[in-house]
Amino acid sequence: MGSKWNSWYLRGGLTLLGIFSLTALILSLVRIHSTTQPSENKYGLVFDAGSSHTSLFVYQWPEEKENDTGMVSQMFSCNVKGPGISSYTSNPPQAGGSLRECLNAAMRVIPPERQQESPVYLGATAGMRLLRMQNESAAAQILEAVSQTIQKYPVNFQGARIISGKEEGAFGWITINYLLNSFTQYSAKDRGWIRPPSANILGALDLGGASTQISFIPAGPIADPSEALQFRLYGFDYTIYSHSYLCYGQNEAFQRVIRLILDGPAGVEVGHPCYPKGYEEIVQRASLSSNPCTKPLPPTASSGNVTLVGNGNVTLCREKLKAIFNFSGCRDPSSCGFEGTYQPRVNGKFLAFSAYYYTFRFLNLTVTSPLATVERAIQIFCARTWKDGN
Repeated sequence: MGSKWNSWYLRGGLTLLGIFSLTALILSLVRIHSTTQPSENKYGLVFDAGSSHTSLFVYQWPEEKENDTGMVSQMFSCNVKGPGISSYTSNPPQAGGSLRECLNAAMRVIPPERQQESPVYLGATAGMRLLRMQNESAAAQILEAVSQTIQKYPVNFQGARIISGKEEGAFGWITINYLLNSFTQYSAKDRGWIRPPSANILGALDLGGASTQISFIPAGPIADPSEALQFRLYGFDYTIYSHSYLCYGQNEAFQRVIRLILDGPAGVEVGHPCYPKGYEEIVQRASLSSNPCTKPLPPTASSGNVTLVGNGNVTLCREKLKAIFNFSGCRDPSSCGFEGTYQPRVNGKFLAFSAYYYTFRFLNLTVTSPLATVERAIQIFCARTWKDGN
């Protein structure tokens, strides 16, 4: 395994959202779009503009709907080269230019006669939410740049916007249950789509690069109406709780741990318990002070570089990670997540995806590995040295 591969995982440069949540975005477009032209299939495009990279997905669906909701399938995907669009603050037009290669590829798979009616949507997630907090003007310029690029193609552009964390969580919840046939399934007996007799609706846990989301149907009423979302899907109504924790995604959590480590003894070299022995990384102190997810460094320690030296201590690493969570603001732990955020008591089973999936795959774990097996795999991996992986 090469050092580039190891470093990529070590830094948490994982997909913010994959197909999860994107199907939900296009489902909403299916409901609001119609055309008088006869066709066996319609098409739609969704750009998932995550914190670490952007992906384009092309979907198709039959013109007929089931209970006013479209039956969507993915027919094409394309990973945009380069970083996420939030990285183009110094040159917003490059954010738009980065989309062209995937757009050109999409135009080759969608029938020419269907392109102009095909809805296109770009949804930006936590990376752009953070940028908007830092520099609202730069975020607006980037959205304008990607909009201008998409509008040059013969498609029905629906807009580019930064979706809320609540939407991101809800879209993920819709998509996993859609893909698992929890909402509807085809019945050969009835020769059509029906609601499963014992619908098993799962909760959703989404770990991205800059934020993490939890969404589920509570057993009782949601005490805080602002945390409730309502959907009507395939003829049935659903009320779910959904919340997004900004700055608790995989990449930003790592940055917060580094910031905690720098609270210790000052020096040009500082030990990092979450990095393997033999691994070193140079970090600019100013980058931490300018990050809205981390507490600014003292003026006397906010300049220059620091070298993080791995010491592979899984116990201390766990302690540092726990320290970035604040449970002190919860008056009633039974109805609170963390950071003093209201959350009804969890209910039912959950499916975890995005960075959870990639981490399990990297550690050669199965999707149903018990917690003890996961713990053991983590301990074994953290005991390795950087040399072992090269």
